Amino acid sequence: MAMEPRRVVIVAYEAAELLEIASITSTLESANWHGAQPYYEHRVATPGGHPVTTASALTLNAQLALERVTGPLDTLMVAGGIGHEDAAANPLIVGHIRRLARESRRVASVCTGAYVLAAAGLLDGRRCTTHWHQAQVLASRFPDVTVDPDPIFIRDGNVATSAGITAALDLTLAFVEEDNGTELARTVARNLVTYLQRPGNQAQMSIFVDAPSPANSLVRRTIEHIGAHLRDDLSTAVLAAAAGVSERHLTRLFLKHLGQTPGRYVRQARTEAAAHLLASTSLPMAAVAVRCGFGTAETLRQAFLDRYGIPPSRYRLTQVPVGMSVSG
Repeated sequence: MAMEPRRVVIVAYEAAELLEIASITSTLESANWHGAQPYYEHRVATPGGHPVTTASALTLNAQLALERVTGPLDTLMVAGGIGHEDAAANPLIVGHIRRLARESRRVASVCTGAYVLAAAGLLDGRRCTTHWHQAQVLASRFPDVTVDPDPIFIRDGNVATSAGITAALDLTLAFVEEDNGTELARTVARNLVTYLQRPGNQAQMSIFVDAPSPANSLVRRTIEHIGAHLRDDLSTAVLAAAAGVSERHLTRLFLKHLGQTPGRYVRQARTEAAAHLLASTSLPMAAVAVRCGFGTAETLRQAFLDRYGIPPSRYRLTQVPVGMSVSG
């Protein structure tokens, strides 16, 4: 006898983010194509079942009218987008999401969709995340919600929230892995030409994402030196001597312009560089540790546990797609 499908409803509204919705539906459809059992029956629901104009100015047709959707559902997901404020203030949307959440195995939001879940009371007493730029506003508006702006996604009970836009892909892949196992999730990730998934607690912000250079030229030169000499001695004393200032002055400049001491910045830079090597090469763990200035694999392991909450071996497993050709 055929298994009942996993019913997934993605809630969209005016000015929702199309890329988030497509990340969800494309991932689930790829999982179906590669043998998900039971298959995902994913549908987009909007108020009245009307087409909506997305944040990218394209029109999205809905398959369902939100108010006519009934449970049980496997997964209820709410998209974010620049229309999240209006959606969170819309009693029809909020009320039906609250209703459907009671009939869903799991509930999730992407990016600013967390505002809608919070407005429905579904995040009260829970830890959640959203796009880092919106985290402070979300926290101030909903004081019963604990907002952590750092992770890519967070699971708290049967409720999941994720960071901005492409984090929808990470979260949906995590659902596919949870439902069908790692091998199918790896196959889907390879088909989508993406990593299996970034760990949920990986920071949204990374030094490998280009950020504005510090305004202070001395700090800027010092971090450029750090990036080019990760395996060398990068103690504060050595860095200060290279910069021609005292350790105290260098520390004061780093705190002012980077919000952390030179030592903490060096450890972060080395850990991020190691993450990059683990994801893009097949170098042995010990070689990665040496190349990034940790010295030993155990020191590297401790740095990863501190930053990501997982060991580097697990990080590499989640980062390298099956069949990826890597080299030293």
